[in-house]
Amino acid sequence: MGERQAVNTGAILTEAERRLRSLSPERLRVANDFLAYLQEREENQATAELLSIPGFEAAFRRAVEQADSGDVVRFEDIRRDV
Repeated sequence: MGERQAVNTGAILTEAERRLRSLSPERLRVANDFLAYLQEREENQATAELLSIPGFEAAFRRAVEQADSGDVVRFEDIRRDV
């Protein structure tokens, strides 16, 4: 099913690109603004979903502080081949 979605996404992107290329500069600007709006909505929705997880915001804040201070471990140092 995931592969089918990828094929459909590719076809949709190809069709969208074809349509975008046929628009006048003014209409292309409007289409781009609408795409930016949709992208922002999707990002906000994902952020809201993450923030609804109990304790996520505090854990994320701690992780950012640790990364900023260099208190991290390289993935290669902890990875185990399985």
